[in-house]
Amino acid sequence: MSEKLMLPVLPLRETVIFPGTAVPISAGRPGTLQAIEAALAGDRRMLAVAQRENRDEVEPENLYNVGTIVRIAQVQKGAGGVQLLIQGEHRALALHYAQTPGTGLSAHVREMTDLAPVNAEDPAFLALHREVRDRAAELGRRRGIPAEMLQQFMEGVTEPGAFADLVSFYVEMAPEAKQKLLEILSVEERLRSLLLIVQRQLALLEAQEEIQAQVQEELGERQREMLLREQMKAIQRELGEEDEGRELEELREKIEALALPEGVAEEVERELSRLERTNPQSAEYQVIRTYLEWMTDLPWNTRTEDKLALGAAEEILNEDHYGLEDVKDRVLEFLAVRQLAARRAEAEAKEEASVEAEALEGTEAEQTPEALEKEIVVAKAKATAKGPILLFAGPPGVGKTSIAKSIARALGRKYVRIALGGVRDEADIRGHRRTYVGAMPGRIAQALKQAKSRNPVILLDEVDKLGVSYQGDPSSALLEVLDPAQNHEFTDHYLGVPFDLSEVLFIATANYTQNIPAPLYDRMEAVEFRGYTEAEKKNIAERYLLPRQMEQAGLHEGELQLTPDALERVISEYTREAGVRQLERELGKVARKAARRIATGGTTGVEVDGEAVKDFLGRTRVHPERAGREDVVGVSTGMYYTPVGGDIMFIEVSAQQRSQAPAAEGAEQAQPGFGNLVLTGQLGDVMKESARAALTYARANAARYGIDPRKAWGSELHIHVPAGAIPKDGPSAGVAMTTALVSALSGTPVRNDVAMTGEVTLTGRVLPIGGVKEKLLGAHRSGIRTILLPKENEADLDDLPADVLSQMEVHGVATIDEALSIALRGAQMTEGKLRFPELPLPPAGRGLEGEVRLHRPV
Repeated sequence: MSEKLMLPVLPLRETVIFPGTAVPISAGRPGTLQAIEAALAGDRRMLAVAQRENRDEVEPENLYNVGTIVRIAQVQKGAGGVQLLIQGEHRALALHYAQTPGTGLSAHVREMTDLAPVNAEDPAFLALHREVRDRAAELGRRRGIPAEMLQQFMEGVTEPGAFADLVSFYVEMAPEAKQKLLEILSVEERLRSLLLIVQRQLALLEAQEEIQAQVQEELGERQREMLLREQMKAIQRELGEEDEGRELEELREKIEALALPEGVAEEVERELSRLERTNPQSAEYQVIRTYLEWMTDLPWNTRTEDKLALGAAEEILNEDHYGLEDVKDRVLEFLAVRQLAARRAEAEAKEEASVEAEALEGTEAEQTPEALEKEIVVAKAKATAKGPILLFAGPPGVGKTSIAKSIARALGRKYVRIALGGVRDEADIRGHRRTYVGAMPGRIAQALKQAKSRNPVILLDEVDKLGVSYQGDPSSALLEVLDPAQNHEFTDHYLGVPFDLSEVLFIATANYTQNIPAPLYDRMEAVEFRGYTEAEKKNIAERYLLPRQMEQAGLHEGELQLTPDALERVISEYTREAGVRQLERELGKVARKAARRIATGGTTGVEVDGEAVKDFLGRTRVHPERAGREDVVGVSTGMYYTPVGGDIMFIEVSAQQRSQAPAAEGAEQAQPGFGNLVLTGQLGDVMKESARAALTYARANAARYGIDPRKAWGSELHIHVPAGAIPKDGPSAGVAMTTALVSALSGTPVRNDVAMTGEVTLTGRVLPIGGVKEKLLGAHRSGIRTILLPKENEADLDDLPADVLSQMEVHGVATIDEALSIALRGAQMTEGKLRFPELPLPPAGRGLEGEVRLHRPV
C-alpha cells in the first residue's frame, strides 16, 4: 500500500487532468495562489482535482475525491494571477481535505495504481486495446487532425492504460464523464468505457454526414435550416452542450422580436449564423455573442410618449429652480413648439387612419385600436424628432445640469448624463472597431442602452472641456451626433450599422463657449445662464440648500435656524461665485457644527444670527471692494465682470512732471523717462491698448480740458489697477481710464459715488460692452448708486431685477464729454461744451512745443 502524502490542492473548474498529460492552467483565486506558493516552496507537487459545480468558492464538499497528482513544470506570473504548465503523474485518492491558514487548501492523499489485466497477452484484451487505438485514430482523422500529428500521437504511447488516459483527456465530453473515466482503476474497464464514448462520437459524425447528404439532395433552404438545427440540438445533447444551444435559441427569439430595420436585420442574421457555426470554446464565439447581445439591448423600437402639458412643465421648472426666468421661458418655448408639432401629427394620423378604415371596412385587414395607437405614437415621435440642440452656457453652479434633468421629468422621458470633461479619444464617442481586443461601443450607444428608450434626454455635460490627442478629436465625432440632418443614420464603429438618433433630445452644457470648436458650436442654440443675484441666492438657500443640508446632517425642522442677516453675511463674506455650490458647502458646515452641538447635549436647537456666523465659519474669506469714502484726484471707479459675478475696481493715475521746463525751444531734450506711459496691475493686451487710447485722447484734447501741455506731454504717467496678483483684460475700462487721466492732468477730483464702464475711441465715442447685469449688480453690492453706461447698453437694463434698478441712477452716455461732466466733481455740460470748475492756473511759460497761452476751456 502506498504511503500517505500531504499535498496542496489545485481545484479545477470544468476540466479534468489525467496522468501523462501536460496542461496549461490559469490560476487567480487567492486560496489557489496560496496553494501554488506552498507547492513551489516544496517539491512542486499538487493534487489537481475537479469541482463538482462551477463555483468561485472552493469548498471541500464541492470537490471530487479522486484527482491527479501533478508536478508544476513552469510558472509565469502576471497581473491577474499565474500561468502554470503542469504534468500529470499518478491518480490519487483524497482521504481528507484540510484548510490551512496562509497555505490554502491541502489534502491527505494516497496514490492509486492501475489494475492491469491478469494476462496482458490475452487475445481479448489485445483486441480491445487495438480497437480503441483504431477507433481513436479514425475519430482524429474525421476531426481534421493532420496525419503526421496523428501518427506521432499514436506511436508516442504504447502502454494501454496511459493511452486510454491520453485519449480521454483530448476527446470532447462533459467533465462528469471524464471524471468517471479517471476514477476507473481497471485498465480493461477503462478501455471499454472509452471505446463506447469514441464509438458514440463516430456514430454522431456519421449521422451528421448522412443528414448533410440528405439535406443537399432532398430539402429546400428553409427545411434544411430547420433540420440542421435539430441535428445541432441532438449533437449538443450528446456532447452535454444543451445550455449553449438553449442560449442561442433565446438569442434568436430576442432578435426576431426586435423587428429590426432591413439592413440591420441582415447584418444581425449574418453574425448569428456565424455564431451558430463557431465552437463555443473559441475566443471568436464570445466576441460575436457580445456583439449580438449589444444589438438586442439597444432600444430599436422602444420609446416613451412625451408629456407635453405646458402647465405641468412650468410647474416642474418652478418647483425645481428659483429664478432663471429667461432660461425657463426659452425651455417652455421649446416645449410649446414640440407640443404643436405633436398635436398636428396626431390629427393627421387619425385622419389618415379614418380614411384607411373606411376603405378596409368589412375586410379581414381592418385596423385594430392598438395598431392605430402605435401609429399615432410613431407619428408624434417623428414630428418632434428634428429640433434645435440646446446648449446651456454659463458659470459653474447655476443649475445647467439640473435644468436638463427637470426637462426630462417634464417630458416624461428617460434621462442619461454623459460626462465629456477630459475625453480625448474619438472612439469614446463612436466606439472601437470589433477588430480590436476589448472593443466596445461609444458613449452614445451606451447611453441608449442605459436609457432603454430611443427618445431619451441625453445631457452632454462639459462639452467645452473635450480634449484633442493623437487618438483623434472627439468634438469632431460629435458633429454627426448633434446635426439633425445627419444623426438619423449615426453609425457606431462597434455596431457597424446605422441607428436613428433623431428622436433623442440632446442638451449640452459648457462654462466657456469660446472653447467650443466653431463647427460644433454652430450646430447648437446657446441658452445663456447669467448667474444669481444676492437676493436670488438668499431665496435659493432658504428654499432648497438649507433644508437639504439639514437633512444630510441629520437635523429635523426647527433644530437649526439662520436669520436673514446671517444668510446675507454667508453669501457676501464667505462666497464669491455666480452659482450656489460654495454657498451650499458653507451652509453644510453650519449644519454639521449645529448637529455636533445638539449631539453633545448642549442644546436642543441652534439659532445663528449675523454675529454668530463667524463662530461657525471662521474668519471672513471674501473681501469685496467698497465705494471710496471721498473724492480723489486721478482715481476713478470702474466695473468688471467674471464668470463668478461682477465687482468694482479702482483705476489710479499718477502724473510725475519735470521739475523745470527747458529755457528755450530745443535747448534741452526731455529727461529720460518723462513723457512715457507706465502700466502696472497685470493688465492684458486689450486693456493696455485701452490705456494708450485714453492717453492719446487726453493729450489731443488737453487744451480743451484746461490741461497744461507741459504736464500732458512732459509727465511720466503711471496707470495702476490694484489687485496686481489678478490678471485683467478687456476694453470696457476705457471710460474709467480716460476719466482718471483727465482728472490727474487737470487736477479735478473724481466723484467717489460714481462707477463707470464703456470702451472709448480716439474721437471720444463711448462704445457698448458686455456683462452689464453682472457689473451693475457688483456696483450695487459695493454701495454705489450712480452708474455711467454706454448709451447703446441701456436696453440691457431690462435684465436687472426691478428692486435693484429702482435704487440706482443710471446715465447713458454716448461721448466721453458726457461721462466726464458727471464723473468729475463740479464739471458740467453747457451748450454742448464741457466746463470745469475754477482751478488755480498753472504758471505761464514756454511749453514743450513752443509758446503756450494758458486758458480755461469754454
